[in-house]
Amino acid sequence: MDLIRSYADGSDDALDEAEERNPPSPKSLSPESSPTRLLVAKSSAPKVDDTMLALTAAAQAQRSLTRPIDPTQRAIAFNPTYDQLWAPIYGPAHPYAKDGIAQGMRNHKLGFVEDAAIDSFIFDEQYNTFQRYGYAADPSASVGYNYVGDLDTLKQNDGISVYNISHQEQKRRRVESKKESGEEVGGEDVDPTEVENPATETWLAKNKKSPWAGKKEGLQEELTEEQKKYAEEYAKKKGEERAGTSEKGEAVADKSTFHGKEERDYQGRSWIAPPKDAKASNNHCYIPKRLVHTWSGHTKGVSAIRFFPKHGHLILSAGMDTKVKIWDVYNSGKCMRTYMGHSKAVRDITFCNDGTKFLTAGYDKNIKYWDTETGKVISTFSTGKIPYVVKLNPDDDKQNILLAGMSDKKIVQWDMNTGEITQEYDQHLGAVNTITFVDDNRRFVTSSDDKSLRVWEFGIPVVIKYISEPHMHSMPSIAVHPNTNWLAAQSLDNQILIYSTRERFQLNKKKRFAGHIVAGYACQVNFSPDGRFVMSGDGEGRCWFWDWKSCKVFRTLKCHEGVCIGCEWHPLEQSKVATCGWDGLIKYWD
Repeated sequence: MDLIRSYADGSDDALDEAEERNPPSPKSLSPESSPTRLLVAKSSAPKVDDTMLALTAAAQAQRSLTRPIDPTQRAIAFNPTYDQLWAPIYGPAHPYAKDGIAQGMRNHKLGFVEDAAIDSFIFDEQYNTFQRYGYAADPSASVGYNYVGDLDTLKQNDGISVYNISHQEQKRRRVESKKESGEEVGGEDVDPTEVENPATETWLAKNKKSPWAGKKEGLQEELTEEQKKYAEEYAKKKGEERAGTSEKGEAVADKSTFHGKEERDYQGRSWIAPPKDAKASNNHCYIPKRLVHTWSGHTKGVSAIRFFPKHGHLILSAGMDTKVKIWDVYNSGKCMRTYMGHSKAVRDITFCNDGTKFLTAGYDKNIKYWDTETGKVISTFSTGKIPYVVKLNPDDDKQNILLAGMSDKKIVQWDMNTGEITQEYDQHLGAVNTITFVDDNRRFVTSSDDKSLRVWEFGIPVVIKYISEPHMHSMPSIAVHPNTNWLAAQSLDNQILIYSTRERFQLNKKKRFAGHIVAGYACQVNFSPDGRFVMSGDGEGRCWFWDWKSCKVFRTLKCHEGVCIGCEWHPLEQSKVATCGWDGLIKYWD
C-alpha cells in the first residue's frame, strides 16, 4: 500500500510540473472536460557523440576508394576503378611474377598494355605533323586538344597539320621550292651569267643529275644481225603457236580405209544398210552371262563405243590411238572401215539419227563430221579449245545443229550447213562434260567439272535450272531412262544419282545405285531398252548391273583388265551388251 501511495504521489507531482510548463487552454479548463495527462519518455542508454563515428566511416569509405582490392575478399561493396582492379597485390610478391603482378593480370611481358582507340588516319596525320613541324596533339589528353613538342612553331602555324594545309599555302611553298632550286617560276628569267658560272647555285641546280641519270647510256640502240635474225624467228614461232591455239586445231590429212570385201552387194545395197530381218522379238531384257566376241584392233585404249541407231548391226568405236573404227556385229564380226583424221586421241563420238553420218571430237581441238559409208570428212569445226562432248539435236528437222561442250566452260552451237557459230551457252565454271536432251528435245541438261547441273532452253543461253549442292561431285556421264522421266548421273563419289526430268529436276533420294568404284574415271552409265536395268563400268574393269525398282546389284561381270570405260546395250537384242576398256578391247556379251 505504501508503494502504491508513493507512486500516486509521484505521478501527481509530475503532473503539476507539466501543467506549470504548459498551462491548459481555456477550453480544457472547463469543468466538463477531463484533465490531460502527459507521460515523459525516458531512455536508459547513455548519451553518445556520433560526430567522430561519421568521420571515421567517411575516412574508411575514402580509403576503400583509393586502396587496391584485397584478393581474399568475397564481395566488394562499391564500384572499383580500373587502377584499383589492376593494382599490385598487397603483402608479399606473387610467386610467379617479379613485379608483384599476377600472371592473369597482364597481357604483356612488362605488365598490362591498354589499347588506345585512335583512327589510323589520325595517327598518320599526327605522326607526319610531328616529323614535319615538331608538334602534335597529345593522345593522352581526355578533354580538349593539348599539344606536345615545339609550341612556338605551333603558334606560328596556327595549329595546322600536314593534311589540312590550304591550297594557296601549298602553291606558295611550291613556288618557294622552285625558286630555291633555280627553276623559272611564273615566266621569271634566270640570270644567264649565273647559269653559265659553275660556282653559283643556279648552275648546280641546272646540271644536277639523278642517281639514275647514267643508266640509259648503256642501252644499245641498234641490234646486231644475229640478234635481228633471232628476234624474227622468235616472233614467227610465237605467231604460229598463237594461231594454232586460239583459232584452229591441228590440221591433219583426212583419210579412210575400207576393210570389207565389197562396199555394195549384188543387189546394190550399201554395206551400212541394216539387215531386213533385224527386229526385236520382245521387249523383255535379260542380264548377259557369257562372252560372245572380242574385237581387237585399237593399239591403245578405247574411249567410247556407239551402236548403229535403231538396228545395232554395226558398232562404232573411238580409240586413243587417234583412229575411229566401225565393226560388224551380225555377220563376220570384222572391222569394216577405219577413219583417220585426228592427230590426238578421240574423246567422243555420236551418230546422227539415220546412222549415215557421225561426229568425232578429238584432243587435237577438232570436231569432224564424217560420212559413214564413204569415210569422207564433210566438215570440220574448231574453236581452238578441246571438245569434251559432241551432240546433234535429236529432232529430225534439226540434224544440222551441233552442240559441243568445250574445255573453256562453253557450250558452242554450230549450224553445220553454214559452218557458223549460232549460239554460245556460257554459264559453267568448269569444262563441260555431258549434254543430254530432255523434255521432247526442247531443253538440255549439261554437267561440268564445277560439280553442278544446269538446264537450258534450246537456243536460249539462259540457265532455267541450276542444281549445285555442297555434297555434289562432278558427273562425267548422264543417261536418260527409256520412259524419258528420269536422268541417271554417274557421280564421282562412287554412286549413280537419279534426277527427275520434270519441271523441278529434283533428286530422287529413294533411288541410289552404288557398289562400283568410278572415282577418277568418266565411266559411262546406261539403261536397258526396257528400262528394267541400270548398268555401268567401273575403274576395276567390271560391268555392274542393278535392278531399277529395287536398286540392288543384280550381276557383276569382269570384262576388262584395265578400266571399263564404256558400256552399251544392244537396241534390238534383249540380252546383248557391248563393253570397251582402256586395254584396247571391245567385248560383246550375251
